[in-house]
Amino acid sequence: MYLQLASSSTLGINSFWRNRSLRAQVMCSIERSVLSPSWLLDMEDKPEHLLVLVHGILASPSDWTYAQAELKKRLGRNFVIYASSCNTFTKTFSGIDGAGKRLADEVMLVVKKRESLKKISFLAHSLGGLIARYAAAVLYTSTNHNDPSDDVVASTNANFKMTCFSNKGLIAGLEPINFITLATPHLGVRGKKQLPFLLGVPILEKLAAPVAPIFAGRTGSQLFLTEGKPNKPPLLLRMASDCDDGKFLSALGAFKCRVLYANVSYDHMVGWRTSSIRRETELFKPPRRSLDGYKHVVDMEYCPAVPSEGPHFPPEAAKAKEAAQNAPSAQTTLEYHEIMEEEMIRGLQQFSWKKVDVSFHSAFWPFFAHNNIHVKNEWFHNAGAGVIAHVADHIKQQEKQQEYSLFFTASL
Repeated sequence: MYLQLASSSTLGINSFWRNRSLRAQVMCSIERSVLSPSWLLDMEDKPEHLLVLVHGILASPSDWTYAQAELKKRLGRNFVIYASSCNTFTKTFSGIDGAGKRLADEVMLVVKKRESLKKISFLAHSLGGLIARYAAAVLYTSTNHNDPSDDVVASTNANFKMTCFSNKGLIAGLEPINFITLATPHLGVRGKKQLPFLLGVPILEKLAAPVAPIFAGRTGSQLFLTEGKPNKPPLLLRMASDCDDGKFLSALGAFKCRVLYANVSYDHMVGWRTSSIRRETELFKPPRRSLDGYKHVVDMEYCPAVPSEGPHFPPEAAKAKEAAQNAPSAQTTLEYHEIMEEEMIRGLQQFSWKKVDVSFHSAFWPFFAHNNIHVKNEWFHNAGAGVIAHVADHIKQQEKQQEYSLFFTASL
């Protein structure tokens, strides 16, 4: 009897310290540099799927503490859940392109550390979604040797010359599976209620564009679509195409699934329209009731690809951009925004999206919606736990579909 008690006690102590060790490893993966995270050195497990978590503006990997632990628990050992650390805090002000290149370098370091990796997915919050889109283009390589998009795509100041892009390709040498964004301003923040804390007041929205670079550097100009010379398309429009800067559409199209999570209300940073890539006329009154098992997730829509010639930057857009830069007014701001929004939507809708609408109207702190959606802090933003659960279940479902597809192919 004494030996049984001693053995039980020893097992309990070992379990306690093992749990503490696992928790410490998770914290280390967030706080340490990618060059030597302790969990990458543990080669006992051989996970095949890398899930990269990308934080938003003025943020850090610690924003993913809850989500990282929850995803690890729900997805299991076949996943490496990696929270990016190369664009912390004010580094996010250096421009989407600069941050995207740093993220691409960081991802390549992680991939080189883990030889067992075969698949890659991204989960990004807010500005992180745009950074991840840029990084994916940097990391993209085509696997279709007959694909015409392998050639350099010519562009002019007035137009984008588009070619067909293929769904075949690799990201960082891995098979791309999921590209998921949470409250990301895919269409920028220019225009009515795209930056909700301005309350849709015309004078505030007019003044926001020239003031944004003072507070957010190059990133601010890029989000308001005003960076560069008047005759050059803004970065976000170029990112809705395959152009000299990168094969942005080919990279996005290479993923098996693209998912948008968008706050329908109470998000003070990113409007519903820009985060769900919808036109004003496509918005609808969202359901009030949550989907079963996923609190605050109120609707899910599958949007098939809509073929088009892709985005353009017509002469009137260049004139509107110049006016928006030099003599902003409510009229020029609206005109420029409407042209750019339509062109970006036409580019990004060339492949399918799954759009998931989130509403925190019944949450205790609904005005924290922008941080709730990814549970930035487990105590203050735990209303978003249902969103993270929905993300995890979607990834698991995709994983099962991949396994079934491989099994079915092998059995033929």
